[in-house]
Amino acid sequence: MNRKLKLIWDFRGPAASKTATHHVIHLKEYIALEKLGIIDTGAEDLTEMHSIAYMVIDESIMKPIRDALKPHRGQVYSEKK
Repeated sequence: MNRKLKLIWDFRGPAASKTATHHVIHLKEYIALEKLGIIDTGAEDLTEMHSIAYMVIDESIMKPIRDALKPHRGQVYSEKK
């Protein structure tokens, strides 16, 4: 079984939450267009001025997605139990 990676886009400022939520719409459009088997996408507010949008993918398909979408960072994803 392949490792899962969480690709992350950071947004900062007073509109960070709305921007991250809107970015998820575009991530879902990309997923549909490319017919990808994505586990999860979403947005999270880390603080009042810092929010993220994220996409969880298999490590095996990371490189073309990373090159196309330019996430700010990534991390190994571990499912919540």
